[in-house]
Amino acid sequence: MLNKKVLSKVNKLEGTIEIPGDKSISHRAVMFGSIAKGKTEIRNFLMGADCLSTVSCFKKMGVEIEVSKEVVIVKGNGYEGLKEPKDILDVGNSGTTTRLMMGIVAGAPFHTCIIGDESIAKRPMSRVSNPLRLMGATIDGRDNGEYTPLSIRGGQLTSIEYHSPVASAQVKSAILLAGLRTANEETRVIEPHKSRDHTERMLRAFGVEVNEDELSASVVGGQSLKATNIFVPGDISSAAFFLVAGAIVPNSRIILKNVGINPTRTGILEVLNKMGASIEIDQHEESEFEPLADITIKTSELKGITIEGDLIPKLIDEIPIIALLATQAEGETIIKDASELKVKETNRIDTVVSELSKLGATIKGTDDGMVITGKTKLTGNASVSSFGDHRIGMMLAIAACLTEESIELQDASAIDVSYPNFFEHLSLLSK
Repeated sequence: MLNKKVLSKVNKLEGTIEIPGDKSISHRAVMFGSIAKGKTEIRNFLMGADCLSTVSCFKKMGVEIEVSKEVVIVKGNGYEGLKEPKDILDVGNSGTTTRLMMGIVAGAPFHTCIIGDESIAKRPMSRVSNPLRLMGATIDGRDNGEYTPLSIRGGQLTSIEYHSPVASAQVKSAILLAGLRTANEETRVIEPHKSRDHTERMLRAFGVEVNEDELSASVVGGQSLKATNIFVPGDISSAAFFLVAGAIVPNSRIILKNVGINPTRTGILEVLNKMGASIEIDQHEESEFEPLADITIKTSELKGITIEGDLIPKLIDEIPIIALLATQAEGETIIKDASELKVKETNRIDTVVSELSKLGATIKGTDDGMVITGKTKLTGNASVSSFGDHRIGMMLAIAACLTEESIELQDASAIDVSYPNFFEHLSLLSK
């Protein structure tokens, strides 16, 4: 349902908040708990629409899942406990649910049909369906399995060594999960750059042996998952919005508690450091399978940089907010090698350029990124839209903290997908 918010400039942002649980890890905790044997307890689970879509899909496959504010309990009976769903599996807006679940049901002895919203219907799925077909799964859908709805008939799979043309954790994860259903064979995924490794870390937490080197990951089929307890770190992709806000809003100081700092996700921290931000990272000495830290950010004098190559997979979801960051940095910031932005919830290159331009930013799109010239005074007095993309919505809400006039944000409810209490936290920090 469309809605709008009128947002205005703030004098400063100050205070301490705890970022909601990581979306990627919350998804995986439910999925892996569903195919593990025993009871998995998940704390700090993200109660966003995307993660609840994952819960709904696995409930439809017969998994008992109890959801409360304090804990999510998943009672798994192994792969064998999954049952053919009587209804279509609706993933809503969640690409992670879609692609990782494809890898799980590819080896299940039944039929599933997967559907999502209008945004999911535009996102490419052949990057997952093609390697799964090579493993023996029968997958059909619009445009030969390129788009949802998808029909999957699972069955006995064989291993592959797959050279992925893109560095994608979703592609890698789907193939590794399918690889666990092969008969004691090794399945390996090789990437052009290392993508985020939440799947590899969490599979180990569930008792699976995973082999890794710099650009590849592999599993041997036939391994079972054993239930475990998971604490979900704060999502660094969500933290990125307040990290940028703290750096660019005058007289600000923000402390973010219990943020996940997985090395494959910390591109935003590298960018802030390279731009000259005043940032302190206090890493917890004891954390579970994912490293945690408290992060303090202060208003900073920033300079433009070039962002490209191996750094891009570590911050692909943060590029919209980095574009805003760049508008407040002296000089030119160039973002390259980010064509993956075109197949997110929106074409994020076009949307970021369009919406920030409305606010007076000097920004232009390129084939694989954008060029931003700063430092620019943002004007406001405009109507902008998330276009159903949660990260675009949050970026524009942070931009409004700087604009001389108020802005009207259309489709603000899209933010609920990953950060349901975003506006509550923004209000808490606003002075």
